[in-house]
Amino acid sequence: MLENDVADNVAIGDHGAADILARTGKTRITVLTHCNTGSLATAGYGTALGVVRSLQKQNQLEHVYFNETRPYCQGSRLTAYEIVTDKLPGTLICDSASGWLMQSGKVDCVITGADRVVANGDTANKIGTYMLAVLAYHHNIPFYIAAPVTTCDLTISSGRDIVIEERDPREVTNLQGQELSPKGTVCWNPAFDITPAHLITGGIITERGVFKPSQLKAKLTA
Repeated sequence: MLENDVADNVAIGDHGAADILARTGKTRITVLTHCNTGSLATAGYGTALGVVRSLQKQNQLEHVYFNETRPYCQGSRLTAYEIVTDKLPGTLICDSASGWLMQSGKVDCVITGADRVVANGDTANKIGTYMLAVLAYHHNIPFYIAAPVTTCDLTISSGRDIVIEERDPREVTNLQGQELSPKGTVCWNPAFDITPAHLITGGIITERGVFKPSQLKAKLTA
Protein backbone atom coordinates (compact mmCIF):
# COMPACT_ATOMS: atom_id res chain seq x y z
CA MET A 1 0.00 0.00 0.00
CA LEU A 2 2.84 2.39 0.87
CA GLU A 3 4.64 1.74 -2.40
CA ASN A 4 1.44 2.16 -4.40
CA ASP A 5 0.61 5.47 -2.71
CA VAL A 6 4.06 6.87 -3.39
CA ALA A 7 3.89 5.66 -7.01
CA ASP A 8 0.48 7.35 -7.41
CA ASN A 9 1.88 10.57 -5.98
CA VAL A 10 4.86 10.50 -8.34
CA ALA A 11 2.48 9.94 -11.26
CA ILE A 12 0.35 12.90 -10.13
CA GLY A 13 3.49 15.02 -9.93
CA ASP A 14 4.76 14.03 -13.35
CA HIS A 15 1.38 14.41 -15.09
CA GLY A 16 0.89 17.80 -13.48
CA ALA A 17 4.34 19.06 -14.37
CA ALA A 18 3.94 18.00 -18.00
CA ASP A 19 0.54 19.68 -18.33
CA ILE A 20 1.69 22.94 -16.74
CA LEU A 21 4.76 23.14 -18.96
CA ALA A 22 2.67 22.46 -22.06
CA ARG A 23 -0.09 24.91 -21.09
CA THR A 24 2.19 27.80 -20.16
CA GLY A 25 4.84 27.24 -22.83
CA LYS A 26 7.47 28.08 -20.25
CA THR A 27 10.55 26.13 -19.26
CA ARG A 28 10.73 27.48 -15.70
CA ILE A 29 7.57 27.57 -13.56
CA THR A 30 6.60 29.56 -10.47
CA VAL A 31 3.87 27.90 -8.41
CA LEU A 32 1.59 29.14 -5.65
CA THR A 33 0.22 26.47 -3.30
CA HIS A 34 -1.86 26.25 -0.14
CA CYS A 35 -1.96 24.13 3.02
CA ASN A 36 0.24 21.01 3.19
CA THR A 37 0.08 18.48 0.37
CA GLY A 38 3.55 16.95 0.63
CA SER A 39 5.09 13.85 2.14
CA LEU A 40 3.76 14.79 5.60
CA ALA A 41 0.19 14.67 4.28
CA THR A 42 0.62 11.51 2.19
CA ALA A 43 2.71 8.35 2.33
CA GLY A 44 5.46 10.23 0.51
CA TYR A 45 6.20 12.72 -2.29
CA GLY A 46 2.84 14.51 -2.16
CA THR A 47 0.05 15.68 -4.47
CA ALA A 48 0.21 19.42 -5.17
CA LEU A 49 3.67 19.54 -3.62
CA GLY A 50 4.43 16.42 -5.64
CA VAL A 51 3.94 18.49 -8.80
CA VAL A 52 6.42 20.99 -7.38
CA ARG A 53 8.87 18.18 -6.70
CA SER A 54 8.46 16.85 -10.24
CA LEU A 55 9.18 20.29 -11.68
CA GLN A 56 12.27 20.50 -9.48
CA LYS A 57 13.33 16.99 -10.53
CA GLN A 58 13.27 18.19 -14.14
CA ASN A 59 15.12 21.42 -13.24
CA GLN A 60 12.04 23.39 -14.32
CA LEU A 61 10.93 24.85 -10.99
CA GLU A 62 11.66 28.54 -10.77
CA HIS A 63 10.04 29.11 -7.38
CA VAL A 64 7.23 27.96 -5.12
CA TYR A 65 5.26 30.39 -2.98
CA PHE A 66 3.24 28.78 -0.20
CA ASN A 67 0.55 30.26 1.99
CA GLU A 68 0.74 30.17 5.78
CA THR A 69 -2.80 28.66 5.69
CA ARG A 70 -4.45 30.23 8.69
CA PRO A 71 -5.74 29.50 11.19
CA TYR A 72 -3.92 26.19 11.78
CA CYS A 73 -0.86 27.24 9.79
CA GLN A 74 -0.20 23.99 7.95
CA GLY A 75 1.75 25.97 5.37
CA SER A 76 4.03 27.86 7.73
CA ARG A 77 4.58 24.77 9.90
CA LEU A 78 4.51 21.72 7.62
CA THR A 79 5.03 22.88 4.04
CA ALA A 80 7.80 25.18 5.20
CA TYR A 81 9.53 22.21 6.84
CA GLU A 82 9.37 20.15 3.64
CA ILE A 83 10.58 23.00 1.43
CA VAL A 84 13.50 23.83 3.72
CA THR A 85 14.40 20.15 4.16
CA ASP A 86 14.33 19.49 0.39
CA LYS A 87 16.12 22.77 -0.32
CA LEU A 88 13.40 23.86 -2.75
CA PRO A 89 13.40 27.51 -3.87
CA GLY A 90 10.42 28.66 -1.83
CA THR A 91 8.91 31.63 -0.05
CA LEU A 92 6.25 31.71 2.67
CA ILE A 93 3.55 34.38 2.30
CA CYS A 94 0.50 35.48 4.28
CA ASP A 95 -2.75 34.13 2.88
CA SER A 96 -3.90 37.71 2.30
CA ALA A 97 -0.85 38.42 0.11
CA SER A 98 -1.92 35.91 -2.56
CA GLY A 99 -3.90 38.37 -4.67
CA TRP A 100 -1.14 40.93 -4.76
CA LEU A 101 1.39 38.22 -5.64
CA MET A 102 -0.73 37.25 -8.64
CA GLN A 103 -1.30 40.86 -9.66
CA SER A 104 2.48 41.37 -9.55
CA GLY A 105 2.90 38.76 -12.29
CA LYS A 106 4.90 36.36 -10.14
CA VAL A 107 2.66 33.28 -10.45
CA ASP A 108 2.43 30.91 -13.43
CA CYS A 109 -0.08 28.53 -11.88
CA VAL A 110 -1.85 27.74 -8.62
CA ILE A 111 -1.98 24.13 -7.40
CA THR A 112 -3.78 22.86 -4.32
CA GLY A 113 -4.85 19.48 -3.08
CA ALA A 114 -8.39 18.35 -2.31
CA ASP A 115 -10.07 16.53 0.54
CA ARG A 116 -12.89 15.51 -1.80
CA VAL A 117 -13.73 15.78 -5.49
CA VAL A 118 -17.35 15.14 -6.51
CA ALA A 119 -19.07 14.07 -9.71
CA ASN A 120 -19.46 17.48 -11.33
CA GLY A 121 -15.85 18.45 -10.60
CA ASP A 122 -16.49 20.65 -7.57
CA THR A 123 -13.86 20.18 -4.87
CA ALA A 124 -13.65 20.58 -1.11
CA ASN A 125 -10.34 21.63 0.37
CA LYS A 126 -8.75 23.64 3.17
CA ILE A 127 -10.39 27.00 3.78
CA GLY A 128 -8.84 29.62 1.49
CA THR A 129 -8.75 27.41 -1.60
CA TYR A 130 -11.89 28.98 -3.08
CA MET A 131 -10.37 32.44 -2.55
CA LEU A 132 -7.26 31.40 -4.49
CA ALA A 133 -9.37 29.97 -7.31
CA VAL A 134 -11.35 33.21 -7.66
CA LEU A 135 -8.15 35.26 -7.66
CA ALA A 136 -6.50 32.97 -10.21
CA TYR A 137 -9.57 33.19 -12.45
CA HIS A 138 -9.51 36.99 -12.27
CA HIS A 139 -5.81 37.11 -13.16
CA ASN A 140 -6.09 34.46 -15.90
CA ILE A 141 -3.76 32.09 -14.07
CA PRO A 142 -4.35 28.31 -14.44
CA PHE A 143 -5.77 26.80 -11.27
CA TYR A 144 -5.19 23.09 -10.65
CA ILE A 145 -6.38 20.53 -8.14
CA ALA A 146 -4.00 17.63 -7.51
CA ALA A 147 -5.59 14.56 -5.93
CA PRO A 148 -5.60 10.77 -6.29
CA VAL A 149 -8.69 9.12 -7.72
CA THR A 150 -9.48 7.74 -4.24
CA THR A 151 -10.38 11.33 -3.31
CA CYS A 152 -13.13 11.36 -5.97
CA ASP A 153 -16.62 10.52 -4.70
CA LEU A 154 -18.82 10.17 -7.74
CA THR A 155 -21.86 9.38 -5.60
CA ILE A 156 -22.05 13.06 -4.62
CA SER A 157 -23.46 15.16 -7.44
CA SER A 158 -22.10 18.59 -6.51
CA GLY A 159 -20.25 20.55 -3.87
CA ARG A 160 -23.55 21.83 -2.48
CA ASP A 161 -24.03 18.38 -0.94
CA ILE A 162 -20.77 18.45 1.05
CA VAL A 163 -21.13 19.31 4.72
CA ILE A 164 -18.44 21.77 5.84
CA GLU A 165 -16.90 21.23 9.26
CA GLU A 166 -16.81 24.23 11.58
CA ARG A 167 -13.96 24.15 14.08
CA ASP A 168 -13.22 25.60 17.50
CA PRO A 169 -13.16 29.43 17.33
CA ARG A 170 -10.14 29.39 19.62
CA GLU A 171 -8.02 28.31 16.66
CA VAL A 172 -8.54 31.86 15.39
CA THR A 173 -8.89 33.87 18.58
CA ASN A 174 -5.99 32.23 20.44
CA LEU A 175 -2.36 31.49 19.58
CA GLN A 176 -0.42 28.91 21.59
CA GLY A 177 -2.80 29.36 24.48
CA GLN A 178 -2.65 33.14 24.46
CA GLU A 179 -5.76 35.14 23.67
CA LEU A 180 -5.39 37.45 20.66
CA SER A 181 -8.98 38.71 20.56
CA PRO A 182 -11.02 40.31 23.35
CA LYS A 183 -13.27 38.00 25.34
CA GLY A 184 -16.70 37.82 23.77
CA THR A 185 -15.39 38.06 20.18
CA VAL A 186 -17.70 36.09 17.89
CA CYS A 187 -15.75 33.96 15.39
CA TRP A 188 -16.75 31.81 12.42
CA ASN A 189 -14.15 29.13 11.66
CA PRO A 190 -15.05 26.82 8.74
CA ALA A 191 -12.30 24.28 8.11
CA PHE A 192 -12.96 23.81 4.39
CA ASP A 193 -14.54 25.53 1.42
CA ILE A 194 -15.92 24.45 -1.93
CA THR A 195 -14.30 25.42 -5.23
CA PRO A 196 -16.80 25.24 -8.13
CA ALA A 197 -15.67 23.24 -11.13
CA HIS A 198 -15.64 26.22 -13.52
CA LEU A 199 -12.87 27.85 -11.49
CA ILE A 200 -10.57 24.82 -11.88
CA THR A 201 -9.25 26.14 -15.17
CA GLY A 202 -6.06 24.08 -15.31
CA GLY A 203 -7.69 20.79 -14.52
CA ILE A 204 -7.78 18.02 -11.95
CA ILE A 205 -4.45 16.21 -11.78
CA THR A 206 -4.72 12.50 -10.92
CA GLU A 207 -2.40 9.53 -11.22
CA ARG A 208 -4.30 8.64 -14.42
CA GLY A 209 -3.77 12.02 -16.08
CA VAL A 210 -5.03 15.60 -16.03
CA PHE A 211 -8.75 16.03 -16.72
CA LYS A 212 -11.12 18.93 -17.10
CA PRO A 213 -13.65 18.83 -14.25
CA SER A 214 -16.43 18.17 -16.77
CA GLN A 215 -14.55 15.10 -18.05
CA LEU A 216 -13.71 13.60 -14.69
CA LYS A 217 -16.68 11.30 -14.13
CA ALA A 218 -16.55 9.86 -17.65
CA LYS A 219 -12.78 9.33 -17.48
CA LEU A 220 -12.91 7.56 -14.12
CA THR A 221 -15.81 5.30 -15.04
CA ALA A 222 -14.63 4.40 -18.56
